[in-house]
Order: sequence, then structure tokens, then C-alpha cells
Amino acid sequence: MVPILGFAAFSGTGKTTLLIRLIPILRHQNLRIGLIKHSHHNFQIDQPGKDSFRLREAGASPVMLVSSHRRAIITEYPAIREPVLDQELLAFDQSELDLILVEGFKSMDFPKIELHRPSLNRPVLYPNDVNIIAVASDMPIEIPQKLVQLDLNSPEQIAAFITQQFMGIT
Repeated sequence: MVPILGFAAFSGTGKTTLLIRLIPILRHQNLRIGLIKHSHHNFQIDQPGKDSFRLREAGASPVMLVSSHRRAIITEYPAIREPVLDQELLAFDQSELDLILVEGFKSMDFPKIELHRPSLNRPVLYPNDVNIIAVASDMPIEIPQKLVQLDLNSPEQIAAFITQQFMGIT
């Protein structure tokens, strides 16, 4: 099993911004990183008028788009449902990964780093989630000793925590 680490926070806290800064640091350490992002929107990966969109609208599912640069698989769910991380991981090729980062799925049970900005006046998540192993905040906050406090503005520090303490790489 590939280690899975989530980033949990309220919308607008900066999960994607942090991940965009964090992933290159982890890649520089030769880690192969996969990512699963939970979207609350009815997103479209292909566009109306494109062949893939028309084929999917005709009833094909899954539809795989491939080129010399990338592959995308679009699968329609038979009924609208909230995704479950464990089920989504079954469809995620982990064979060449060292770490899977997850943005969202904050109510699911797996290790997570909570991102918190006191200026947003939102509650912390860790009291109600035993899976939170660290809190990254842009200001020092009071947290239990069992949790690690990280600087939200220091992706290098967060990367070191992930590799050394979470993954056990020295």
C-alpha cells in the first residue's frame, strides 16, 4: 500500500496553493506523487462539441482519452453519489507511486494535515477528527501535544514532516 496523506481545511484556506508549492519539493526528493482531489462541483473534463464529450453523452462509460502526453479516464456514475475515498483508490493506479496526497475528503478516516488560518474565523477540525496528525497554521495556535504544529507558509517544513515523520525517510 502506498502511504496516503490528506490535507483538510475549509474552502478558501489554501489547500491547492500549498499543494502546488509542496509537490515540487517532494518531487525534488525523487518521490513519485499522486493526487486525488475531491470536488463538490459537477466538473467536466471534456468539453461540449469534442468527440470524447459526444461519445460520453451517447452513453459510453468509461471513456479513455489518450495522447503521447497523458491519459484521462472519464467514468459516469449510474446514480449521483458522494465519492468514497476507498472506492476511488481502487481505480487509482498506485503501481509507480511513493505517496498519494488527498485534497478534501475531510470526513474520511485516513491521516491528514489540517490547514488553519485563524483570520478566517473558522473552527479547527482536529477536535472532531482523530486522523489529524499535524496542524499547519499561518499563526501559532494552541494544539494538543500529540499533534505537530507546522508553518502553513513553509512548504519546506511541511515536506520535511511528510518525508521524515510521516513516511519515515531519513
